Amino acid sequence: MKISVAIIAFNEGDRIADALKSCRSVADECLVVDSGSTDDTAAVARALGARVVQHPFRDFGSQKNVARKLCRHEWVLNLDADERISPELARALVHLKQHPPGDNVAGFRIRRKTAYLGRWIRHGGWYPDRKLRLFHRDRAIWNGRVHESLDVNGSVDSLPGHILHFTYRDMTDHVSRLNRYSTMQAEDMAARGKRFLLTNAFLRPPLTFLRCYFWRGGFRDGFPGLVIALLTAWNSGMKFLKARSLRKHLPPPPWDVPGH
Repeated sequence: MKISVAIIAFNEGDRIADALKSCRSVADECLVVDSGSTDDTAAVARALGARVVQHPFRDFGSQKNVARKLCRHEWVLNLDADERISPELARALVHLKQHPPGDNVAGFRIRRKTAYLGRWIRHGGWYPDRKLRLFHRDRAIWNGRVHESLDVNGSVDSLPGHILHFTYRDMTDHVSRLNRYSTMQAEDMAARGKRFLLTNAFLRPPLTFLRCYFWRGGFRDGFPGLVIALLTAWNSGMKFLKARSLRKHLPPPPWDVPGH
């Protein structure tokens, strides 16, 4: 059994080296699909032996499907540039390569542990964050423009160890990315004609904060847990406000047009 490691990247020159180095012991191929980085992402990846392919970015699901199809081996490990393979996970992957799964298995879930504002986050819905990341290339497909998910044709097992996630560089990066993601989510909601946008914009933020900070124990993570809960709540309302704004400028759906 051979494994291709697939990474999509844009301006990750300061982080992609650590991602690639962490999977040296398990990768039979490292593929980086770069969407026109203006820094040295591509050069750093090539220097570490990765195959780099340039492809314009449309959305996260589409870009990961491009990477999936370009991989040379049947088994693919999806990794982000801000993620690393833990030593325990590396050992599990080496063992799996020596003892391949049965034909009925199409994928493996792996726990992801996230570092944020100087500490590992253990609560608030961020852990355990089980991700379907190792999969059979021809029996899987990515769906979704943002917060994409993987659908596989077959059973799914789990692997020990963690994907170590060194997420947002700081709060500014966090807010910037949430702003970008909420715009994409708002476009999808507006296009689908989702209703009660303003109501959701008012109700979702406080409910989201309560869920993250109290019900899921975010308060146990100290100040980072508070920041996560606040920004998650802000994002939950912002995407509905943006969708409402977009709806005002979109043509009405056919059933709202007189005569239909």
